[in-house]
Amino acid sequence: MKIFTSNQIRELDQYTIEHEPIRGIDLMERAAKTLARAISEEWTTQTPMVAFAGPGNNGGDALAVSRLLAEQGYRISVYLFNINKKLSEECATNKKRIAESKRIMQFTEVTQEFDPPKLDEDTVVIDGLFGSGLTKPLAGGFALLVKYINQSAAKVVSIDMPSGLMTEDNTYNVRANIVKADITLTLQHKKLSFLFPENQQFTGRLKVLDIRLSAEGTELIKAQYGILEENDVRQMLLPRDPYSHKGNMGSALVVAGSFGMAGAAAMAAKACYRAGAGKVTVHTPRRNNDIIQISVPEAVVNLDHEETYIGNAIATEDFDAMAIGSGLGQVETTAIAMISQIRRASCPIVVDADALNILSNHRAWLQQMPKGVIMTPHPREFDRINGAQCADSYERLSKARNMAEHLEAYILLKGHHSALCMPDGSIMFNSTGNAGMATAGSGDVLTGIITGLLARGYKHADACMLGMYLHGLAGDLAAKDKGEESLMATDIIEYMPKAFDRLKD
Repeated sequence: MKIFTSNQIRELDQYTIEHEPIRGIDLMERAAKTLARAISEEWTTQTPMVAFAGPGNNGGDALAVSRLLAEQGYRISVYLFNINKKLSEECATNKKRIAESKRIMQFTEVTQEFDPPKLDEDTVVIDGLFGSGLTKPLAGGFALLVKYINQSAAKVVSIDMPSGLMTEDNTYNVRANIVKADITLTLQHKKLSFLFPENQQFTGRLKVLDIRLSAEGTELIKAQYGILEENDVRQMLLPRDPYSHKGNMGSALVVAGSFGMAGAAAMAAKACYRAGAGKVTVHTPRRNNDIIQISVPEAVVNLDHEETYIGNAIATEDFDAMAIGSGLGQVETTAIAMISQIRRASCPIVVDADALNILSNHRAWLQQMPKGVIMTPHPREFDRINGAQCADSYERLSKARNMAEHLEAYILLKGHHSALCMPDGSIMFNSTGNAGMATAGSGDVLTGIITGLLARGYKHADACMLGMYLHGLAGDLAAKDKGEESLMATDIIEYMPKAFDRLKD
């Protein structure tokens, strides 16, 4: 699914109007019917409602929705804010329609003074002040109204966007002046700002409503952002030849582990096998030998000459993919061995965990990363690599995209909606996963999965996208059986076969 910017949303609306064809006011009415249906599914006609409408098309939506709900028997009071005495064409039309309606309890057009209605716990507020076209923080009377709504006990349903939240960049927004919705009913597509964790407090429960915008227009408009869906990843799956053998299923190298962190190496190796690799070799310190041999008997163990940390690089000519970093430690000898291992690698590389931390301490080494390298940082790891703490998720995403373009790399920012930044500047978000996966070792499992897919022959982008989707899907299936609180990283590995089966059904 594509994620459109605010400008592209307007472009898609206009394309629909011109090519369906349909008048703008009729398209708004179609959206309003869908919105009213969604609201009526949440609350009965016994629930008193107050609608706040702004002067633009978001306000037009709120007016149309209010009229339709009133016709269904809802008791609703409507406030239209026309401070500058300038309404959009569709908003003005719906103002006329609502003024003519005999079912609206109260309609007030606010042009100067505003006496706010009482909002108690039994009231539902329909927020239609500002939508996806907002380009600056709310201030003045609108900011005061937002604070009044947020301080009330009323339930809030926002149309398309919580008022005050901008569609993409909220780095310099005034967060106290953003509506905190209980439910956001967004139209046709998710908005970029919905995917950032700091904005969840504003969106509440999110529902995406289909208002039948042009499928042709959706296809034609090029989007920089997208969200992976099941149908997308199904098409990526490579067939497994019934006559295949381990030699042509890919050989993976996992450079991981220090004394006390053998588990990270073991989980990465197990996940690598679960992703379909034919053979996995673990290069690890000598002290880890017994743990790896017992916990992953399928793996080939290549022991470093050092006892407790990795101190040398090995040849990679016989490998189809390499992972480096899980439980590696950060002693300087390991750091030198790590950059030497990356320099001499002749196969695709996944860089994670302590390898990323080493890079943050030797930032000049970033320029030595080979083209196509895959890095999988969590937010704090990325900030350290970047050299400065980012103000919010949008800034971090922007810098990760720039870094991916500059290094010609794949940077997978891990999180609730993990984001893959690709060398061409495009960004793909993941749609699977849950809070139970916020547990030690989960990242090592992701590293192993992506590496196993690379070894199997998947292209870099497909290995990353399929890998993060499978990782999250396995976590979702595990959480369903075990619960989020009890989820462990090894459960994700255990449920990988079910995740594959789900995609093959």
